[in-house]
This record gives sequence, C-alpha cells and structure tokens, in this order.
Amino acid sequence: MPGRPSLAGRCLRGSRRTGGMGGGGSALRVCADHRGGINWLSLSPDGRRLLTGSEDGTARLWSTADGQCCALLQGHESYVTFCHLEDEAAFTCSADCTIRKWDVRTGQCLQVFRGHTSIVNRILVADNQLFSGSYDRTARAWSVDKGQVSQEFRGHRNCVLTLAYSAPWDLPGAPCAEEAGGLLVTGSTDGTARVWQVAGGGCWQTLRGHTGAVLCLVLDTPSHTAFTGSTDATIRAWDILSGEQLRVFREHQGPVICLELVNRHVYSGSADRTVKCWLADTGERVRTFAAHGHSVSALKYHAGTLFTGSGDARARAFDAESGALQRVFRGHAFVINCIQLRMPSQTTATAPRENKAPL
Repeated sequence: MPGRPSLAGRCLRGSRRTGGMGGGGSALRVCADHRGGINWLSLSPDGRRLLTGSEDGTARLWSTADGQCCALLQGHESYVTFCHLEDEAAFTCSADCTIRKWDVRTGQCLQVFRGHTSIVNRILVADNQLFSGSYDRTARAWSVDKGQVSQEFRGHRNCVLTLAYSAPWDLPGAPCAEEAGGLLVTGSTDGTARVWQVAGGGCWQTLRGHTGAVLCLVLDTPSHTAFTGSTDATIRAWDILSGEQLRVFREHQGPVICLELVNRHVYSGSADRTVKCWLADTGERVRTFAAHGHSVSALKYHAGTLFTGSGDARARAFDAESGALQRVFRGHAFVINCIQLRMPSQTTATAPRENKAPL
C-alpha cells in the first residue's frame, strides 16, 4: 500500500495474502529474542530504534532497518511493565518498583528511580520531567536528570493505571496555570480520575462519575478536556479545569480498554470486541468497527486508516471513514498489547503479551 505504514512485530510471521475484504498482511521484520511476552513497545522520535519491554525482566533496543537487536537492557529484578524511548535515552518501569533510565548507544543504565513501594504501571516523559503511576496508589514526578522525586501525588484509594500531562503553555488563561507547573491527570481503579497541580502536588479536581475502574484516558489540551474509559463500559468527557462532567458516551457492552483522539473524533476499543467512533464534542456514536474475535486492546490512527490490536492475536486495518476492513495481520500467538506507527519510509510494530491469557 504506497503511502501507508507497514506492519512488523515480534511474532508476526508472514502470512498469505487472501483475496477480497480483509486481505492478509506480511511481516517485514520479526524481532524474537525475548524469552517472555512483550508488554509494551516504543519507537524513537527519529524512527530508527524500537524499544520493547518484556516479561523476562529485560528491555531490548532494535534497529527498525533490519530488525537486529542493538542492545540488551538488563537490571530490573522483575518484569518490565512499560517503556518509553527518546533519541538519546530509554526509560523502563517494572514490577520491581523501580524506573530505569538507559543510554541508547551503550545499553548502560544511567539512573535508577527509587521511591515507589509497589508495581510501577506507567511512565510519561514530558517537559524534562518523568511522571509515574503505581499500584502503591500514588503518582510521582521526577527530575529526569537527577533521578529524584520532585513531587508526590497522593489521594487515590487504589492503583494508578494511566497518566496524561498538560504543560502550562497548553492552558492559556487557566487560573494559576503557570504557578501550577502544568497539570497531571491520573486514572485509577478506584473509579476516579484526578487532576493535579504539578508544582505543588495538590489535587486540583477529582473527576467522579464512573462506577468502575478507569482503564485509559486521553487529553485534548486545546479544549482542556479529558476523556476517560472504564470497566463500567462508558467513556466520559471532563473539563479538567472545572471538574465538570461534560458528557457520557454509552453503547459499549464491556469495559473500555483503549482510547484514541483524532480530528475531534474519539475511537474506543472495548472488551465487547468492537471499536466505536464518536464525535468528541457531542458524544454521538458515528461508526462501529466489528470484525474482532476478542477484546480490542490497542488502537492507532494514521492518514485515514485505523489500526487495531486484539485478544484474538490479530492486528487489523480499517478504513476510518467507512468502517470497511482492509487488511488482517496474522502471526502473533497471543493478545496484542500495543501498536506503534511510522510513516511510509518507516516501520509499524505490534507486540504480544505472550504468556498472559487474552483480555
């Protein structure tokens, strides 16, 4: 498909092209050195490297040009839950309660971030800060350079699963935006999302309304709106400055696992085996993508194509406008956790969590 991303993954073996709707896609690279399932992956901004974090307790750096492993990142004492890659540094977090920073050229560990007392679920790097969420019910902000906690966010009554950050300059005219040092939004299994002032650590707003765990969130910074997805099968839109619930998106029949916000449209993947497309400003459902055999666990949009990953071990490409299934990518053995996209001359990758049952 000229002008569209290509797809490659850890166990995405080449499959035969099939005729008609939903033709098969062939793997360009197979990166298969991990000894456990891959929980997350991240592409460098320049697109030359892929970082994978695994159940085997290691992370690996791969060349996207030839699929060769460039570096093995060893040091965590338990499985790697999430990873983030930049041009000069890689970041990983783990069930060993730590976060690590790595040199992408040498594979050496540069810094260990210690302070959490339980599994670190998610990290986010922005504005020369590292943010983390943990099963210890806290989120934390760290100095990327010093590896020290600069702020601790306490208030959730259960584990923090997901994070989003809005810088001060993204909030023009907001009360105390500059003094707040930006806003951090966290989602928790306690059924709430919280908005925190990064500089002071105080809770700006608590977003209450979900009746189940908040599994995912996306932030629309221009309109200072957060969208949250929950095990209660709803998506909710919130004004993060006032804390007001703006609208509720109801139609899913199972937990909402992943969200993508593109061009004023919200795409939601659910355990009900569908993806739905909604108008962000009204909550109206405009389209349903329903060709999956299991939960939809990953979403990514590019240039009119919606890519999905599922518990049925398939990745799929849909025409985002019509909802038509364009291609099915076969080869993985278990649930696909993550999808990353690159432009025409670049590579797209997906990774499975091989030793875990599908969602």
